[in-house]
Amino acid sequence: MSLTNDQKTYIQQVITACLRNKFQNYNPEPASMPFHFRLLGKDRIALYSFIHSLSTKFGTSIFEPVAKSLALLEHADAASQQVAGDQISSEAHLVIQNIMDNLSTAVSVPNKLEEIEAIRAVCQQGEMRTVKLTKVDLKIIANDRTIYLIDIKTAKPNAGGFKEFKRTLLEWVAATLAINPNARVQTLIAIPYNPYEPQPYNRWTMRGMLDLENELKVAEEFWDFLGGRGAYNDLLDCFEKAGIELRSEIDDYFARFNKL
Repeated sequence: MSLTNDQKTYIQQVITACLRNKFQNYNPEPASMPFHFRLLGKDRIALYSFIHSLSTKFGTSIFEPVAKSLALLEHADAASQQVAGDQISSEAHLVIQNIMDNLSTAVSVPNKLEEIEAIRAVCQQGEMRTVKLTKVDLKIIANDRTIYLIDIKTAKPNAGGFKEFKRTLLEWVAATLAINPNARVQTLIAIPYNPYEPQPYNRWTMRGMLDLENELKVAEEFWDFLGGRGAYNDLLDCFEKAGIELRSEIDDYFARFNKL
């Protein structure tokens, strides 16, 4: 189901508010680039610097608030930058390490549903150890009360990092189940867009570490999961309309750099 006009307007307002906030709080690092300035102009250099800064922080500056707003349209609740929990049982630690060892040596293949149940079986056994886990980028409570804990990554995450991503996902499960052993929980890696489009996203680097069916959502499948079928294409339209609305503000903002 596509977003309604009111929902599109709301999401567009979230996007424009995020970008305006970025303008207000953006302080480009001072740098003397006399050749670049004379060749391209200070406004273009400032724009390049801003785009680079925005790209590196697009997740927290744009994707997280937009994803939260979109999820609230379809799910019971959504919040960003959440803590999965602060304790994991010693037995759960051992299960997680065993899973990681088996995946790293290709003794087993990823099966998230089985992994969750293995952790659930020992989630309160042994010593409860205090942990400080990576914060959850987006926590969703679905209408059926399933808890989704989502780690939003850049479009081209380093292939070598997926081992740590996997451990984080398993630790979130363990910390959640330590609080409530009966909780329905799922942890996911989300990649907001496919840089290889129109070719399929290159998933082979994750195979062997992530359960691609149950632990990964890329581009359209991520946004449609949040906001319902058609949300991805509607969201692209919202970004385009926000850009049109802000065009004069963007031009004015960067034109002032030529006056410095």
